[in-house]
Amino acid sequence: MRPVEATVGPEGAHTDERVLPVTAELLAPPPLVGGLFARPFRALTVGMVSLISLLAFEALAVATAMPTVAQALDGLSLYALAFGGPAAISVVTMVVAGMWSDARGPAAPVRHGVAWFVVGLVIAGSAQSMMQLVIGRVVQGLGSGLLIVALYVVVGRVYPERLHPRVFAAFAGAWVVPSLVGPAIAGLIVQYVGWRWVFLAVPLLALPAALLIRPGLRGISRPAASAAAGPEQADSTGVGAAAPNRIAPGSLRRVGWASGAAVSAALLHLGGQRTGLLAVGLVVVALAGLALCVPRLLPAGVLRAARGLPTVIALRGLAAAAFVGAEVFIPLLLARERQLAPALAGAALAAGAISWSFGSWVQGRIRPPASRATLPRVGLLLMAAGIAAAGPLMLAQAVPVVVGIVAWAVAGLGIGLAYPSISVLTLELSAPQEQGRNSSALQLSDSLSGATVLAFTGALFAAAGQPGPGTYLAGFAVATALALAGGLISGRVNARA
Repeated sequence: MRPVEATVGPEGAHTDERVLPVTAELLAPPPLVGGLFARPFRALTVGMVSLISLLAFEALAVATAMPTVAQALDGLSLYALAFGGPAAISVVTMVVAGMWSDARGPAAPVRHGVAWFVVGLVIAGSAQSMMQLVIGRVVQGLGSGLLIVALYVVVGRVYPERLHPRVFAAFAGAWVVPSLVGPAIAGLIVQYVGWRWVFLAVPLLALPAALLIRPGLRGISRPAASAAAGPEQADSTGVGAAAPNRIAPGSLRRVGWASGAAVSAALLHLGGQRTGLLAVGLVVVALAGLALCVPRLLPAGVLRAARGLPTVIALRGLAAAAFVGAEVFIPLLLARERQLAPALAGAALAAGAISWSFGSWVQGRIRPPASRATLPRVGLLLMAAGIAAAGPLMLAQAVPVVVGIVAWAVAGLGIGLAYPSISVLTLELSAPQEQGRNSSALQLSDSLSGATVLAFTGALFAAAGQPGPGTYLAGFAVATALALAGGLISGRVNARA
C-alpha cells in the first residue's frame, strides 16, 4: 500500500488524500545489525576482500616477474607498454564502470570486471610473444578498472553507513599481505614453477571469490532517482543525473575524455622511462593532455578545492601522489646510500604497509569525529611529518637506518587514517544515483596523480644522471609538500566554513 497524506477540513473531516512518492527511504529494508562478518554480509565481505587481494598480488607479482618474462619472450622493447597499457585502459573502464553502476547497478560491472580480469590473465599466461602478453595485460586492466569502481558502489548500496569505515579498512588490509609476501612468492613461482603461473594461478582463486559475492549482488537494486530532482537538475559533477536504468546524458563525451586521459597517462608512463629530449617531449604532451581531459572527468571545483566532494576527491589525489612519490625513492636510497641488501631495503616498505593497515584498522573502530575533516587532516599531516623526516634520517650515515624506517612507518600510519576516511566521505557525500560516478572520480584522482608524480620522479632521475643525496631530498620535499597541502585544505571537506 502506498502511503497517503490526509488534510483535515474545518469540520475535522478528511478533505483529500495525496499519494506521496515512493522514495528509496520508504522502500529500504530495516537496518541490519552485526559487523562485516555477520550472516548477511559474510560471503560478500570475504569475496570482495579476496578480489582486492588478488588485484594487489597481481600488480606486485607482475613487477617481480616481468624481467624474466621480457627475456623469455624477447620483448624488452615492449616492457614499458606491458605496464602502461593496463594502466591506460583502466582509466577508461573506471569511467565506464561509474556510469554503468549508476544506471543499472554495480552487479553487471562486477561480473564483467572479474571475467575480463581472468581472461586477461589466461591470455598473458599462455602468451607466445611479448605482444600477446601485452594484449593480455591490457585486458586485465580493462577488468580491474571495472571491478575496483563497482566494488565501491557495492559498499554504498549494501552495507550500512556505520560499517563503511570498516569495509574500507578491510580493503586497505587486503593490500598488506600481497605487499609483504607477493614479490617473494612471485619470485619463487618464477624460479621453481615458471613465470606463466604468476598469471595462471590467480584465476584459480578469483573464480571462487566471484562465486562468493554472487548471491550478494543479486539483491542490489538500481538506485532510485531523487523525487525532488527535476529532469534538468544537475548533479555534483555538473551533468544532469540520469534516471534509473538510463545512461546519463553526455556519457559518450565522458568516454572520449577518458580515452584522451588514458592516452595521456600512457605517454606519461612512457616518458618517465625515457631520457633526454624525447622524455621531455612525451611528458609535456602527456601533461597537456591530462590538463585538458581530467577536469572533465572529475567533479567541478576539484582543482580549486571547492568545498565538499571536490575537496574529498582532491585529497585522494594528493595523498596518493605524496605516498608513491616518497615510496619510490626508498629502496634505491637504502641500497645505494646505505648499502643495504634488497631484502632489508624492502623491509622499510613492509613497515609502511603494516602501519598503513594499522591506521586503517584504527579509523574503522574509533568513534566518528565531530568534524568530517579530522581524520583526513590528521592522516595527511602525519604523512607530511613522516615523509619529511624519513628522507634526511635515511640519508644520514650517523643515524641508524631503523630510525628512518620508523619515520616512514609514521607516514604509513597517516595514509592508513586518511585513505579509508576519504573513501567513506565520497559515499557519504554522494546521492545513490551518483555513487558510481563519484567512486570513478576518486579512483581516477588516485591513479592519475600517482602517474603524474612518478613521471616527475623519472624526469628528476634522468636530469640528475647519477642520483645523489640532493636528488632524493628533492623527491621527498615534493612528496612532503603534497601531503602538507592536503592537510591544509582538508577542512574544506565540510560544506560550510
